[in-house]
Amino acid sequence: MIPELGHLSLIIALQLALLQGVMGLVGASRDNRLWMAIARGAAQGQWLFVLLGFLALAWSFLINDFSVMNVADHSSRHLPPQYRIAATWGSHEGSFLLWTLLLASWTLVIVIAGRQLPAELHARVIGVLGLLSFCFLAFVLFTSNPFMRLHPPPANGNDLNPLLQDPGMVIHPPLLYMGYVGFSVAFAFAIAALISGKFDEDWAHWIRPWTLIAWAFLTLGVAVGSFWAYYELGWGGWWFWDPSENASLMPWLAGTALVHSLVVTGRSGVLRVWTVFLSLAAFSLALLGTFLVRSGVLSSVHAFAQDPLRGLFILVFLGLVVSGSLLLFAKRAAVVKVAGHFKVVSREAAMLTGNVFLLIALLTVMLGTLYPLVLDALDLGKISVGPPYFNAVFVPLMVPVLLLLGIAPWMRWGQEQLTVLLQRVRWQALLAVVLGGLLPFVAGDWRWQAALGVTLAGWISLTTVSGLVQRYRATASLPLSAYGMGFAHIGLAVGVLGMGLVSAYQSEKTIAMKPGESATLGAYEFVFKGTQEVPVANYSAMRGTLVLNKSGTEVATLLPEKRMYRSSQKPITEAAIRYGFFGDIYVALGEPLTDGRWSVQLYLKPFVGWLWGGALIMVLGAVLAAIGARRQGVPA
Repeated sequence: MIPELGHLSLIIALQLALLQGVMGLVGASRDNRLWMAIARGAAQGQWLFVLLGFLALAWSFLINDFSVMNVADHSSRHLPPQYRIAATWGSHEGSFLLWTLLLASWTLVIVIAGRQLPAELHARVIGVLGLLSFCFLAFVLFTSNPFMRLHPPPANGNDLNPLLQDPGMVIHPPLLYMGYVGFSVAFAFAIAALISGKFDEDWAHWIRPWTLIAWAFLTLGVAVGSFWAYYELGWGGWWFWDPSENASLMPWLAGTALVHSLVVTGRSGVLRVWTVFLSLAAFSLALLGTFLVRSGVLSSVHAFAQDPLRGLFILVFLGLVVSGSLLLFAKRAAVVKVAGHFKVVSREAAMLTGNVFLLIALLTVMLGTLYPLVLDALDLGKISVGPPYFNAVFVPLMVPVLLLLGIAPWMRWGQEQLTVLLQRVRWQALLAVVLGGLLPFVAGDWRWQAALGVTLAGWISLTTVSGLVQRYRATASLPLSAYGMGFAHIGLAVGVLGMGLVSAYQSEKTIAMKPGESATLGAYEFVFKGTQEVPVANYSAMRGTLVLNKSGTEVATLLPEKRMYRSSQKPITEAAIRYGFFGDIYVALGEPLTDGRWSVQLYLKPFVGWLWGGALIMVLGAVLAAIGARRQGVPA
């Protein structure tokens, strides 16, 4: 009964989404306040019925209703309750239902919080979001129905993918999707303005808080996914340039460019063409990432939807969104353009140059991700594009972005004198170079990755802090959005420092060990005490015990595992990690060998945690900037 009610709720939501879209757009074009009000009501009703449908699916998972095919395919009686809830979005069908719920939730917030917007713009934004919701609900109902029944129901299910039975994967998809879907708000604002041909001077101010929040969620989602891969997959890395990772990186790069472009447009009105384009691109790339992961074209741990019809639907929808928005953009190009100019040496020019580098970096990631797929689709052979390509082309493009990030806040709007600018930042630049050159010597091993990371992190931190101090002295106060910018830039510096140091000084060793034997890596001794079988509700584990010694003193006991999940019979490596402020000690248990030996992987990861700590600081900065922009309506 519950699944049928969930399915009925989605059917009603589909009709309300269509009503929302039509009434919002037509009501705005005719200035019909009644129709606009109907659109707002339909949006609220749509959210309620999508929520009911989602709760119906979650309840079916929670009570092990294996008469629902989705539950039978992605859950089991051995699965703990928290992972049954996570299994709601662990499938193709459930993930798109989650996407639809989040889109309806963003729309509801716009309906409630956007009442101060001009009525026509508000109605058009709601209308565009309604049509997007209609398309996603149609996709769910007609190609990915999560409430399909099984007769007779099996006694037990196939279980959730063991890699997804982890706390990180409970929160990673909702965070990532909140970012993806959040960019639909900027997309809807851009389409609404293009339809009307009116770009109010406050247009960028209205978009900016929503874009910052979406960017914060996406940043947090990418960071959680990276951390999950680090501790769960057992290979000790934090980014492998996997296509599923790249699928989230591309909209993040576009969103980063959009956030900074909105500052310029909101401040001086220029770069409006660029800002509108990035608003369209960020959401389009979010759809592209969804197509890559959910269409079955990738062989990655996240890409577990294999129905080509579903992929075709997403591809057609993506094509319509991209082509339709670009055609409208081209038609309204004359309206989007704004009179205004700035000199080559100015804050506008610096931020535009940084955005160009971000876009080029995005295109290199897109090329490396899509090129192998295109070759395979055309039967021109199979190639693998991996870390060597991305590290060689992406990293050099980020260096000028980070340099501009430090210098842009010191530049005046409109025009700046180069000699005066260099005079202002000369000491920060000198100190950053000195730190980058000397600190690797202090570590005892000078390496270029460490020198580059320290130099760039020092440059960003010194220019950001000194710039805020100077601004405070000049005005005796700082807006909240300025503090947000400072936190975001400092967080990036922390992350860059972590990347540079772990890339330079990480070490690893793979060794065959039997009980009683020891191995040395860096300043640490690892003593293997053996293994024992540990039964758990939904899996059995072979748990290894290694005693960690430093300078002859025991400092920790590490317990890596090889797990075998009962329902799926899939083996999973569970690493043991001793987390530390200055670095992690990471141990993974490999395969059993002869004579009672086990293959053991040992890793030292200096400063690796600063990657994710920096991301959290960036998220905090984005939230502060969004609150400040919302309160003041002015850019940082």
